[in-house]
Amino acid sequence: MPARIRKAKVEPAAKERLTRDRVVDAALRIMDAEGLDAVSMRRVAREVGVEAMSLYHYVRDKEDLLDGICAHVMREFRYPDEDRPWVEVARDGAREWRRVLRDHPNVIALWADRQRPMTDLESLMPMEFALRVIERAGIEPREGVLVFNVLGGYIMGVVMMEVGAMFSAGTSGTTKVGLDAVHSKLPDQGFAHLLPADRMPCIVAALPHMAACDPDEQFEFGLELLLAGIQARAGAAA
Repeated sequence: MPARIRKAKVEPAAKERLTRDRVVDAALRIMDAEGLDAVSMRRVAREVGVEAMSLYHYVRDKEDLLDGICAHVMREFRYPDEDRPWVEVARDGAREWRRVLRDHPNVIALWADRQRPMTDLESLMPMEFALRVIERAGIEPREGVLVFNVLGGYIMGVVMMEVGAMFSAGTSGTTKVGLDAVHSKLPDQGFAHLLPADRMPCIVAALPHMAACDPDEQFEFGLELLLAGIQARAGAAA
């Protein structure tokens, strides 16, 4: 009778140790892919392979989880070299902020819905950077806040149009009203000959350029207008 062959017991691969960073990363992935409404303790727990109650060892509650997402996104900002004229630093900083928001456009809705200030010191450093650059332009602190809000509003508005993220806080899906969607609602060049050119000469003349509008060119054009305005304002104040 042949000897029985004992099979080696194969242990399952050890699970990656759960940490707060892993929990927040999972929540951010869900928000990026499925929208803000999809982020729940149960959904995040399923993503990392644990029971929902286990998450409370790493985050206090959903509010703490959402705070973690905000902080995570802010920490992705890559700081430009500041050893240059302020306008060059400001230009690169604006481009970098656009990149971060394009990577995580749903965070705009999250910020709009937050009721408490951000307290993570590291995540506040991009704001410190922006205000420091504005101060270097010769803008005093009170007006510097206005400049900061104008620049930030411009960048967020462009991103919301670019990615079609003009949605209200808490919306799970993205309503497509980006630049392509806006242009699709306008008369196209094929329809232009039906427009009364004597009554709408500006629209008829603009239609070819609307169709060919490049998002990067549009962003850079608006950014240069803002920076030139800041320079002129700072010069006048001086």
